[in-house]
Amino acid sequence: MPSQAPKTTQHLLIDAARLDEEPARRAMAIAAETLRRGGTVALPTETVYGLGANAFDAAAVAGIFAAKQRPAWDPLIVHVSDSAMLQRVVREIPAAAERLMAAFWPGPLTLLLPRGSEIPANVTAGRDRVGVRMPAHPVARALIGAAGVPIAAPSANRFGHTSPTTAQHVLDDLAGRIDVVLDAGPTQCGIESTVVEVQDGGVVLYRHGAVIAEAIAGIVGPVTIYVPPARDVENPQSLPSPGVGIRHYAPRAQVIPVAIAAEDPQNPADQFLAALENAGSLAEVGVLLPTGWPVPAAMEGRSFDWGAWEQPEEMAQRLFAGLRALDDLGVARIYCPLPPAAGLGAAIRDRLMKAAMR
Repeated sequence: MPSQAPKTTQHLLIDAARLDEEPARRAMAIAAETLRRGGTVALPTETVYGLGANAFDAAAVAGIFAAKQRPAWDPLIVHVSDSAMLQRVVREIPAAAERLMAAFWPGPLTLLLPRGSEIPANVTAGRDRVGVRMPAHPVARALIGAAGVPIAAPSANRFGHTSPTTAQHVLDDLAGRIDVVLDAGPTQCGIESTVVEVQDGGVVLYRHGAVIAEAIAGIVGPVTIYVPPARDVENPQSLPSPGVGIRHYAPRAQVIPVAIAAEDPQNPADQFLAALENAGSLAEVGVLLPTGWPVPAAMEGRSFDWGAWEQPEEMAQRLFAGLRALDDLGVARIYCPLPPAAGLGAAIRDRLMKAAMR
Protein backbone atom coordinates (compact mmCIF):
# COMPACT_ATOMS: atom_id res chain seq x y z
CA MET A 1 0.00 0.00 0.00
CA PRO A 2 1.56 3.38 -1.00
CA SER A 3 2.48 5.78 1.82
CA GLN A 4 0.33 8.82 2.36
CA ALA A 5 1.54 12.35 3.05
CA PRO A 6 0.43 13.58 6.53
CA LYS A 7 -2.73 15.67 6.62
CA THR A 8 -4.10 18.16 9.12
CA THR A 9 -7.27 16.50 10.38
CA GLN A 10 -10.01 18.94 11.43
CA HIS A 11 -12.07 17.74 14.41
CA LEU A 12 -15.49 19.42 14.16
CA LEU A 13 -18.17 19.09 16.85
CA ILE A 14 -21.79 18.96 15.72
CA ASP A 15 -25.02 18.60 17.71
CA ALA A 16 -27.46 16.31 15.90
CA ALA A 17 -30.35 17.96 17.74
CA ARG A 18 -29.33 21.48 16.65
CA LEU A 19 -28.51 21.18 12.98
CA ASP A 20 -30.25 24.48 12.19
CA GLU A 21 -27.96 26.48 14.48
CA GLU A 22 -24.88 28.32 13.27
CA PRO A 23 -22.14 26.08 14.75
CA ALA A 24 -23.70 23.00 13.15
CA ARG A 25 -24.26 24.75 9.83
CA ARG A 26 -20.63 25.87 9.79
CA ALA A 27 -19.29 22.38 10.55
CA MET A 28 -21.63 20.85 7.96
CA ALA A 29 -20.53 23.34 5.30
CA ILE A 30 -16.85 22.53 5.88
CA ALA A 31 -17.49 18.78 5.73
CA ALA A 32 -19.68 19.03 2.61
CA GLU A 33 -17.14 21.18 0.78
CA THR A 34 -14.38 18.73 1.72
CA LEU A 35 -16.37 15.92 0.10
CA ARG A 36 -17.13 17.93 -3.02
CA ARG A 37 -13.43 18.71 -3.57
CA GLY A 38 -12.43 15.06 -3.24
CA GLY A 39 -11.43 14.88 0.43
CA THR A 40 -12.22 12.38 3.16
CA VAL A 41 -14.65 12.97 6.04
CA ALA A 42 -15.32 10.68 9.00
CA LEU A 43 -19.02 10.92 9.78
CA PRO A 44 -21.33 9.47 12.41
CA THR A 45 -23.97 6.98 11.39
CA GLU A 46 -26.36 5.05 13.63
CA THR A 47 -24.08 1.99 13.30
CA VAL A 48 -20.41 3.08 13.57
CA TYR A 49 -18.39 6.06 12.32
CA GLY A 50 -17.74 5.82 8.58
CA LEU A 51 -14.90 7.22 6.49
CA GLY A 52 -16.62 8.96 3.60
CA ALA A 53 -15.73 10.27 0.16
CA ASN A 54 -17.69 11.23 -2.96
CA ALA A 55 -18.88 7.90 -4.35
CA PHE A 56 -18.86 9.27 -7.91
CA ASP A 57 -15.17 10.26 -7.73
CA ALA A 58 -12.74 7.36 -8.19
CA ALA A 59 -9.77 9.41 -6.97
CA ALA A 60 -11.63 10.44 -3.82
CA VAL A 61 -12.61 6.82 -3.18
CA ALA A 62 -8.96 5.82 -3.58
CA GLY A 63 -8.26 8.19 -0.68
CA ILE A 64 -10.40 5.99 1.57
CA PHE A 65 -8.38 2.91 0.68
CA ALA A 66 -5.10 4.77 1.24
CA ALA A 67 -6.11 6.22 4.61
CA LYS A 68 -7.41 2.90 5.94
CA GLN A 69 -4.68 0.81 4.26
CA ARG A 70 -7.60 -1.20 2.93
CA PRO A 71 -6.97 -3.72 0.12
CA ALA A 72 -8.65 -3.03 -3.21
CA TRP A 73 -10.50 -6.37 -3.12
CA ASP A 74 -12.73 -5.23 -0.23
CA PRO A 75 -15.77 -3.26 -1.55
CA LEU A 76 -17.38 -0.22 0.06
CA ILE A 77 -20.95 0.72 0.96
CA VAL A 78 -22.55 3.77 -0.66
CA HIS A 79 -24.82 5.97 1.49
CA VAL A 80 -27.68 7.94 -0.05
CA SER A 81 -30.05 10.56 1.34
CA ASP A 82 -33.15 10.04 -0.84
CA SER A 83 -34.68 7.98 -3.62
CA ALA A 84 -33.54 10.37 -6.37
CA MET A 85 -29.91 9.83 -5.34
CA LEU A 86 -30.49 6.08 -5.13
CA GLN A 87 -31.56 6.05 -8.78
CA ARG A 88 -28.13 7.42 -9.75
CA VAL A 89 -26.32 4.72 -7.75
CA VAL A 90 -28.14 1.59 -8.99
CA ARG A 91 -29.53 0.34 -12.30
CA GLU A 92 -32.60 -1.43 -10.98
CA ILE A 93 -34.36 -2.34 -7.75
CA PRO A 94 -36.05 -5.75 -7.44
CA ALA A 95 -39.49 -5.85 -5.84
CA ALA A 96 -38.21 -7.69 -2.76
CA ALA A 97 -35.56 -5.00 -2.28
CA GLU A 98 -38.29 -2.35 -2.46
CA ARG A 99 -40.13 -4.12 0.35
CA LEU A 100 -37.00 -4.22 2.47
CA MET A 101 -36.38 -0.52 1.88
CA ALA A 102 -39.94 0.29 2.90
CA ALA A 103 -39.50 -1.69 6.11
CA PHE A 104 -35.97 -0.74 7.18
CA TRP A 105 -34.88 2.50 5.48
CA PRO A 106 -33.67 4.87 6.73
CA GLY A 107 -31.74 2.43 8.88
CA PRO A 108 -28.91 -0.07 9.25
CA LEU A 109 -29.67 -2.34 6.27
CA THR A 110 -27.39 -2.48 3.21
CA LEU A 111 -28.71 -3.93 -0.05
CA LEU A 112 -26.48 -5.27 -2.83
CA LEU A 113 -27.98 -4.00 -6.08
CA PRO A 114 -26.88 -3.72 -9.74
CA ARG A 115 -24.27 -0.94 -9.93
CA GLY A 116 -25.17 2.22 -11.83
CA SER A 117 -22.83 3.64 -14.48
CA GLU A 118 -21.81 6.64 -12.35
CA ILE A 119 -20.30 4.45 -9.60
CA PRO A 120 -16.59 3.78 -10.29
CA ALA A 121 -15.28 0.23 -10.20
CA ASN A 122 -13.07 0.78 -7.15
CA VAL A 123 -16.18 1.29 -4.98
CA THR A 124 -17.33 -2.28 -5.68
CA ALA A 125 -13.92 -3.97 -6.05
CA GLY A 126 -14.77 -4.39 -9.74
CA ARG A 127 -18.00 -6.28 -9.12
CA ASP A 128 -21.36 -5.50 -10.73
CA ARG A 129 -23.21 -5.15 -7.40
CA VAL A 130 -22.97 -2.10 -5.18
CA GLY A 131 -23.85 -2.08 -1.50
CA VAL A 132 -26.16 0.83 -0.75
CA ARG A 133 -28.08 2.06 2.26
CA MET A 134 -29.92 5.13 3.54
CA PRO A 135 -28.61 5.94 7.04
CA ALA A 136 -30.95 6.99 9.83
CA HIS A 137 -28.49 9.26 11.64
CA PRO A 138 -29.57 12.90 11.12
CA VAL A 139 -25.99 14.15 10.70
CA ALA A 140 -25.18 11.54 8.06
CA ARG A 141 -28.36 12.26 6.12
CA ALA A 142 -27.81 16.02 6.34
CA LEU A 143 -24.20 15.73 5.18
CA ILE A 144 -25.11 13.63 2.15
CA GLY A 145 -27.77 16.18 1.24
CA ALA A 146 -25.45 19.14 1.77
CA ALA A 147 -22.68 17.59 -0.33
CA GLY A 148 -25.16 16.67 -3.05
CA VAL A 149 -23.43 13.36 -3.78
CA PRO A 150 -23.69 9.82 -2.40
CA ILE A 151 -20.99 9.00 0.13
CA ALA A 152 -18.93 5.82 -0.09
CA ALA A 153 -18.02 4.95 3.50
CA PRO A 154 -16.57 1.89 5.21
CA SER A 155 -15.86 2.06 8.94
CA ALA A 156 -13.42 4.83 9.89
CA ASN A 157 -10.56 2.72 11.26
CA ARG A 158 -7.37 1.10 10.02
CA PHE A 159 -8.20 -1.97 7.98
CA GLY A 160 -9.00 -5.02 10.09
CA HIS A 161 -8.98 -3.10 13.36
CA THR A 162 -11.80 -2.57 15.83
CA SER A 163 -14.58 -0.39 14.38
CA PRO A 164 -15.01 3.13 15.81
CA THR A 165 -18.11 4.15 17.76
CA THR A 166 -16.81 7.58 18.85
CA ALA A 167 -14.91 10.35 17.09
CA GLN A 168 -11.97 9.74 19.43
CA HIS A 169 -11.76 6.16 18.17
CA VAL A 170 -11.48 7.59 14.64
CA LEU A 171 -8.74 10.00 15.66
CA ASP A 172 -6.84 7.23 17.43
CA ASP A 173 -6.62 5.33 14.13
CA LEU A 174 -6.70 7.97 11.41
CA ALA A 175 -5.57 11.38 12.70
CA GLY A 176 -3.18 12.83 10.13
CA ARG A 177 -4.53 10.50 7.43
CA ILE A 178 -7.96 12.07 6.73
CA ASP A 179 -9.27 15.60 6.28
CA VAL A 180 -12.22 15.97 8.66
CA VAL A 181 -13.85 14.19 11.60
CA LEU A 182 -17.45 15.24 12.18
CA ASP A 183 -18.07 14.50 15.86
CA ALA A 184 -21.69 13.94 16.97
CA GLY A 185 -20.96 11.76 19.99
CA PRO A 186 -21.21 7.96 20.40
CA THR A 187 -23.10 5.92 17.83
CA GLN A 188 -26.37 4.19 18.73
CA CYS A 189 -26.17 0.66 17.32
CA GLY A 190 -22.46 0.06 17.83
CA ILE A 191 -22.13 -2.57 15.09
CA GLU A 192 -22.25 -2.28 11.33
CA SER A 193 -25.25 -2.61 9.04
CA THR A 194 -26.71 -5.91 7.93
CA VAL A 195 -25.83 -6.71 4.29
CA VAL A 196 -28.18 -8.70 2.06
CA GLU A 197 -28.65 -9.42 -1.64
CA VAL A 198 -31.95 -10.17 -3.34
CA GLN A 199 -31.41 -13.02 -5.81
CA ASP A 200 -33.75 -15.07 -7.98
CA GLY A 201 -33.76 -17.83 -5.39
CA GLY A 202 -34.44 -15.54 -2.42
CA VAL A 203 -32.40 -13.35 -0.08
CA VAL A 204 -28.78 -14.01 0.89
CA LEU A 205 -27.45 -12.48 4.11
CA TYR A 206 -23.74 -11.66 3.78
CA ARG A 207 -23.21 -9.89 7.09
CA HIS A 208 -25.21 -10.02 10.31
CA GLY A 209 -25.89 -6.58 11.69
CA ALA A 210 -28.28 -4.28 13.46
CA VAL A 211 -31.28 -5.46 11.40
CA ILE A 212 -31.71 -9.07 12.45
CA ALA A 213 -32.22 -11.97 10.04
CA GLU A 214 -35.56 -12.86 11.63
CA ALA A 215 -36.94 -9.39 10.84
CA ILE A 216 -35.80 -9.61 7.22
CA ALA A 217 -37.41 -13.04 6.86
CA GLY A 218 -40.64 -11.55 8.14
CA ILE A 219 -40.70 -9.23 5.12
CA VAL A 220 -39.36 -11.36 2.25
CA GLY A 221 -39.41 -14.96 3.44
CA PRO A 222 -36.53 -17.37 4.08
CA VAL A 223 -33.02 -15.92 4.32
CA THR A 224 -29.91 -17.89 3.35
CA ILE A 225 -26.79 -17.16 5.39
CA TYR A 226 -23.70 -16.75 3.20
CA VAL A 227 -20.80 -19.07 4.03
CA PRO A 228 -17.51 -17.76 2.59
CA PRO A 229 -15.24 -20.21 0.78
CA ALA A 230 -11.69 -20.84 1.93
CA ARG A 231 -9.72 -17.71 1.05
CA ASP A 232 -6.63 -17.81 -1.17
CA VAL A 233 -4.35 -15.35 0.65
CA GLU A 234 -1.73 -15.53 -2.11
CA ASN A 235 -4.19 -14.57 -4.87
CA PRO A 236 -7.11 -12.79 -3.20
CA GLN A 237 -10.24 -12.23 -5.26
CA SER A 238 -12.62 -9.32 -4.78
CA LEU A 239 -15.14 -9.99 -2.04
CA PRO A 240 -18.81 -10.35 -3.01
CA SER A 241 -19.87 -8.01 -0.21
CA PRO A 242 -18.50 -5.68 2.45
CA GLY A 243 -18.06 -7.41 5.79
CA VAL A 244 -17.19 -10.94 4.66
CA GLY A 245 -13.44 -10.69 5.19
CA ILE A 246 -12.10 -13.43 7.43
CA ARG A 247 -10.22 -11.62 10.22
CA HIS A 248 -11.78 -8.29 11.07
CA TYR A 249 -12.81 -6.02 13.96
CA ALA A 250 -9.66 -7.04 15.85
CA PRO A 251 -7.97 -5.23 18.75
CA ARG A 252 -4.24 -5.64 19.40
CA ALA A 253 -4.98 -8.13 22.19
CA GLN A 254 -5.95 -11.70 21.38
CA VAL A 255 -9.74 -12.13 21.64
CA ILE A 256 -10.87 -15.39 23.24
CA PRO A 257 -14.64 -16.00 23.00
CA VAL A 258 -16.10 -18.40 25.56
CA ALA A 259 -19.07 -20.54 24.56
CA ILE A 260 -22.00 -20.45 26.98
CA ALA A 261 -24.19 -23.58 26.96
CA ALA A 262 -27.86 -22.62 27.18
CA GLU A 263 -28.81 -26.12 28.34
CA ASP A 264 -26.21 -26.13 31.14
CA PRO A 265 -27.83 -25.94 34.59
CA GLN A 266 -25.09 -23.51 35.64
CA ASN A 267 -26.07 -19.91 34.98
CA PRO A 268 -24.05 -18.05 32.29
CA ALA A 269 -22.00 -16.03 34.79
CA ASP A 270 -20.89 -19.18 36.61
CA GLN A 271 -19.98 -20.88 33.32
CA PHE A 272 -17.84 -17.92 32.32
CA LEU A 273 -16.15 -17.71 35.72
CA ALA A 274 -15.30 -21.43 35.53
CA ALA A 275 -13.74 -20.90 32.10
CA LEU A 276 -11.58 -18.09 33.46
CA GLU A 277 -10.46 -20.23 36.38
CA ASN A 278 -9.22 -22.83 33.87
CA ALA A 279 -7.46 -20.27 31.69
CA GLY A 280 -4.15 -20.22 33.59
CA SER A 281 -2.53 -16.95 34.64
CA LEU A 282 -4.87 -13.95 34.49
CA ALA A 283 -2.10 -11.40 34.96
CA GLU A 284 -2.43 -9.93 31.45
CA VAL A 285 -6.09 -10.77 30.82
CA GLY A 286 -9.02 -8.41 30.38
CA VAL A 287 -12.70 -9.31 30.19
CA LEU A 288 -15.81 -8.02 28.51
CA LEU A 289 -18.14 -8.66 31.42
CA PRO A 290 -21.94 -8.41 31.33
CA THR A 291 -23.41 -6.15 34.00
CA GLY A 292 -23.64 -7.81 37.40
CA TRP A 293 -21.38 -10.77 36.63
CA PRO A 294 -18.66 -11.30 39.27
CA VAL A 295 -15.17 -10.00 38.55
CA PRO A 296 -12.38 -12.44 39.47
CA ALA A 297 -10.21 -10.91 42.19
CA ALA A 298 -7.10 -11.26 40.01
CA MET A 299 -8.70 -9.07 37.33
CA GLU A 300 -9.83 -6.01 39.26
CA GLY A 301 -9.43 -2.96 37.03
CA ARG A 302 -9.26 -5.01 33.83
CA SER A 303 -12.94 -5.62 33.16
CA PHE A 304 -15.30 -3.61 30.97
CA ASP A 305 -19.01 -3.33 31.81
CA TRP A 306 -20.48 -4.77 28.63
CA GLY A 307 -24.17 -4.20 29.44
CA ALA A 308 -26.96 -6.54 30.47
CA TRP A 309 -26.71 -10.13 29.19
CA GLU A 310 -30.45 -10.05 28.52
CA GLN A 311 -30.12 -6.83 26.45
CA PRO A 312 -28.14 -7.60 23.27
CA GLU A 313 -28.80 -4.07 21.96
CA GLU A 314 -26.82 -2.70 24.91
CA MET A 315 -24.02 -5.23 24.44
CA ALA A 316 -23.79 -4.46 20.72
CA GLN A 317 -23.57 -0.73 21.39
CA ARG A 318 -20.69 -1.24 23.84
CA LEU A 319 -18.83 -4.03 22.06
CA PHE A 320 -16.19 -2.14 20.11
CA ALA A 321 -15.74 0.52 22.80
CA GLY A 322 -15.05 -2.30 25.26
CA LEU A 323 -12.46 -3.97 23.05
CA ARG A 324 -10.71 -0.62 22.57
CA ALA A 325 -10.83 0.23 26.29
CA LEU A 326 -9.24 -3.10 27.23
CA ASP A 327 -6.63 -2.67 24.51
CA ASP A 328 -5.75 0.71 26.03
CA LEU A 329 -5.03 -1.07 29.33
CA GLY A 330 -2.37 -3.11 27.56
CA VAL A 331 -3.87 -6.55 28.18
CA ALA A 332 -2.57 -9.45 26.09
CA ARG A 333 -5.80 -11.44 25.99
CA ILE A 334 -9.48 -10.47 26.15
CA TYR A 335 -11.98 -13.09 27.29
CA CYS A 336 -15.68 -12.60 26.55
CA PRO A 337 -18.78 -14.80 26.73
CA LEU A 338 -20.51 -15.57 23.44
CA PRO A 339 -24.20 -14.56 23.53
CA PRO A 340 -26.91 -16.79 22.04
CA ALA A 341 -26.90 -16.89 18.23
CA ALA A 342 -30.50 -15.71 17.84
CA GLY A 343 -31.39 -12.15 16.81
CA LEU A 344 -28.76 -9.51 17.44
CA GLY A 345 -26.65 -12.11 19.21
CA ALA A 346 -25.72 -13.49 15.78
CA ALA A 347 -24.14 -10.15 14.82
CA ILE A 348 -22.23 -9.88 18.10
CA ARG A 349 -20.93 -13.43 17.72
CA ASP A 350 -19.87 -12.69 14.12
CA ARG A 351 -17.76 -9.72 15.24
CA LEU A 352 -16.17 -11.62 18.12
CA MET A 353 -15.34 -14.73 16.11
CA LYS A 354 -13.74 -12.68 13.32
CA ALA A 355 -11.80 -10.61 15.86
CA ALA A 356 -10.52 -13.84 17.41
CA MET A 357 -9.03 -15.22 14.20
CA ARG A 358 -5.26 -15.28 13.85
